[in-house]
Amino acid sequence: MTYIVALTGGICSGKTTVSDSFKKIGINIIDTDVIGRKTIEKNKEVSRSIKKKFGKKILNQDNSINRFLLRKHIFNDKKSRLWLENILHPIILKESKKKIELIKSIWCLWVVPLLFEKKIEKKANRILLIDTPVRTQIKRIIKRDKINIYEAKKIISSQVCRKKRISLSDDIIFNKNQNVEKLNLYTYYLNNFYVYLSKKNNQKDIKKNNLTKFY
Repeated sequence: MTYIVALTGGICSGKTTVSDSFKKIGINIIDTDVIGRKTIEKNKEVSRSIKKKFGKKILNQDNSINRFLLRKHIFNDKKSRLWLENILHPIILKESKKKIELIKSIWCLWVVPLLFEKKIEKKANRILLIDTPVRTQIKRIIKRDKINIYEAKKIISSQVCRKKRISLSDDIIFNKNQNVEKLNLYTYYLNNFYVYLSKKNNQKDIKKNNLTKFY
């Protein structure tokens, strides 16, 4: 059975940068954001439900769903956000399980931004957190999404707080300056570490390992 490492972190913490670093060394990646995007684009039932719920304000000129407008809308409306998550979440979990079952490698990286929000951390063997200062997150969100500081803070407040994420995680990569050389070194080390843990996982007396931090 494949050893599952869940990679998580707040918005604009650098999850894609880290998962890409693991991908370069041959690690299998299951990204729930990618699954969610494909579900919205290709699942006709889901697409119809979203269009019916939100109307033209989240559509492109060709009647396709504009994910940027959809994201902006749901973060300004908690009920709408929860409605969408409740539709997508079961599909994403089911598809994640299918993909993990097909993996032949000794361990895989399961990228789950809402791991703690949806309380599914127990579905993974180990949790790798990409941690970033809130100020850095805000700057990145404003730059990426072209929104104001109020909207950026609202998005961050909708997620589990930084302190709680740290307390619930096993390993932490602190991503502030995005030093590529250091990141490659970390992923190399963690790959060897997870290979070791995955082999040890078959033992009945396995114990939780100490927290590993990279700064």
